[in-house]
Amino acid sequence: MDLSAKSHRIPLSDGNSIPIIGLGTFSDPAKTPKGTCEASVKAAIDAGYRHIDGAYIYQNEHEVGNAIRAKIAEGKVKREDIFYCGKLWATNLVPEMVRPTLERTLKVLQLDYVDLYIIEIPMAFKPGDEIYPKDENGKWLYHESNLCATWEALEACKDAGLVKSLGVSNFNRRQLELILNKPGLKYKPVSNQVECHPYFTQPKLWKFCQQHNIVIVAYSPLGTCRDPTWVNVSCPPLLKDTLLNSLGKKYNKTAAQIALRFNIQRGVVVIPKSFNPERIKENFQIFDFFLTEQDMKNIEALNKNVRFVELLMWSDHPEYPFHDEY
Repeated sequence: MDLSAKSHRIPLSDGNSIPIIGLGTFSDPAKTPKGTCEASVKAAIDAGYRHIDGAYIYQNEHEVGNAIRAKIAEGKVKREDIFYCGKLWATNLVPEMVRPTLERTLKVLQLDYVDLYIIEIPMAFKPGDEIYPKDENGKWLYHESNLCATWEALEACKDAGLVKSLGVSNFNRRQLELILNKPGLKYKPVSNQVECHPYFTQPKLWKFCQQHNIVIVAYSPLGTCRDPTWVNVSCPPLLKDTLLNSLGKKYNKTAAQIALRFNIQRGVVVIPKSFNPERIKENFQIFDFFLTEQDMKNIEALNKNVRFVELLMWSDHPEYPFHDEY
């Protein structure tokens, strides 16, 4: 796979293509100054990124839209150069809510379509505008999932031209098979966005997805923030790993660049999140070196099967995806 900073799209099963590196835009809205996300997306586009990963629940899609439109107005990019991934949240999985939810995202972005729209998690919560619905005792309010019905509503959005490609996120094998084996399936999921990095290489899910021509998009490809409220912090930080750092010295790269290069050489799309302009540039500089087969094997051997993002607060949901082996 000959990828370069200028040309790094890989094919999707529906005839479209996806840039193999993107900018993640998740952040805690309460802790992020206004305008930070917009400035970061602009810096990313200037650095060569063409793939932006966002979500309505990040509460910063208006900033992403502003940045994309500003760069189009500047003549830096055309709309078709940009690949935007939006997400359908757990409180909007009821079929009749799917299209209005996507239309709301388009209105916030002020764009005519998104390139990829994915079911963010396979667990349904009580439908409505409250992102994290709980009862008066603080208990999560779940809803029965009907992923096939949600998928049909997404297919209708694709037919209507609101989205180019459809995918999922945090789906295990069983949940993917539910969609793949759906009677009358019109469009297969082109991607599954899951946690994936050298400590959690997802070998079985990766293989299953390869067999079904589903691209893995890796979130937290550099490990993750160390927020104990939702992250497993008992595992050592990925970027302090001895092997990744020694390979960094060998190639005159950072441990982060080695971790990202490892995934893209496996055909895994990476979406490192950063709001630091220098880091954004640095993360993109992964097309000017190549890891040897032995390097790849050595990095694969780091797999500890440790998930940083466990979402344990929802582990009692009937569709919690991480009880299964993969």
